[in-house]
Amino acid sequence: MINKSPPLCMCPAGWKLLAMLALVLVIMVWYSISREDSFYIPIPDKEEPCLQGEAEKKAAKLFGNRSRDQPVFLQLKDYFWVKTPSVYELPYGTKGSEDVLLRVLAITSSSIPESILRLNNAPVAGYEGDVGSKTTMRLFYPESAHFNPKVENNPDTLLVLVAFKAMDFHWIESILSDKKRVRKGFWKQPPLIWDVNPKQIRILNPFFMEIAADKLLSLPMPQPRKVKQKPTTGLLAITLALHLCDVVHIAGFGYPDPHNRKQTIHYYEQITLKSMAGSGHNVSQEALAIKRMLEIGAVKNLTYF
Repeated sequence: MINKSPPLCMCPAGWKLLAMLALVLVIMVWYSISREDSFYIPIPDKEEPCLQGEAEKKAAKLFGNRSRDQPVFLQLKDYFWVKTPSVYELPYGTKGSEDVLLRVLAITSSSIPESILRLNNAPVAGYEGDVGSKTTMRLFYPESAHFNPKVENNPDTLLVLVAFKAMDFHWIESILSDKKRVRKGFWKQPPLIWDVNPKQIRILNPFFMEIAADKLLSLPMPQPRKVKQKPTTGLLAITLALHLCDVVHIAGFGYPDPHNRKQTIHYYEQITLKSMAGSGHNVSQEALAIKRMLEIGAVKNLTYF
């Protein structure tokens, strides 16, 4: 069948309108890309095959195979009769903190769930459309602990302590054992009352902080006392996921231009690169590390980076 209708044409005014709409669209996309963690790429409506050991093979290029033998969480049995003391102090080992750690591990657990990780006090309520609603594990340190952990977590969420200093172990012990609260030694006051079940608490093995620093950021091991460089909890979470999972997807990672000191770095608060000046984190170096992981296929990105 042949359609003999006259061809459609666009009058000059119509072309101008179309051009204006195209320009507006380009500007909107450019603006979205220029703002960290604001540009979301929808996930295709198809299931990707989960190949067992896929992440392990890719991660071996970064970490080597030996790291898979390390326990994810610290266990009481490893500190009840200590035969091989840790080589490093926190955050890369437990040297000098064994006594208080032994008391903490006596009232916590070390079982491992399937993994959906969140970081610090990143909220869920009100952001479910972008960040989902399930939280299997939440990595935190005392200063980043949410004052009411039941608000942003599921009832069975595991709260995984990332200890940067010995005082972090004293804090969690005082909370779980209801001892005199530790108030000094923190850059920001952590919660003094924290309604959690001790069986939901896990202590992350500092080995993962060490391997992230050594293999991904090429930081010196051990570090001189004046040097306080360390990975962010974000890079640490990726390192942990690569040791737990067959496929690792990341979402919300992205770093502002190093010269843009006023750009926020989280979707939920106004912390900027300027405010991180004394944190010991090198976000530019971490951005390169994540891009390398994306290039070799060790992780897959769900949002703009």
